[in-house]
Amino acid sequence: MNENNEQGGKFQIDLPANIAQGEYANFAIITHSSSDFVVDFARVLPGVPKAQVKSRVILAPEHAKRLLMALQENIVRYEREYGAIKIPNQESRTIAPFPTGEA
Repeated sequence: MNENNEQGGKFQIDLPANIAQGEYANFAIITHSSSDFVVDFARVLPGVPKAQVKSRVILAPEHAKRLLMALQENIVRYEREYGAIKIPNQESRTIAPFPTGEA
């Protein structure tokens, strides 16, 4: 898979088979310090009292903001093609798909 980097060149991205299948997460906890954002993706299941973190992603603040912008752009595209994404019992506000926390 080829992708453009910041300098306009190309680089390769390797996606191993065991990563390509992904992990299902329906809950995320976002914390941050002055130098990093930490996103823990977890799976909450009915009848299971404890959510299990399946993946942790650590981002520099600049990359966290780029991720936010990329998600916003992709949600706009998705909704243009498939219709509005409805979140039950949530008032209209800035896109915030997961609960957030601070550290």
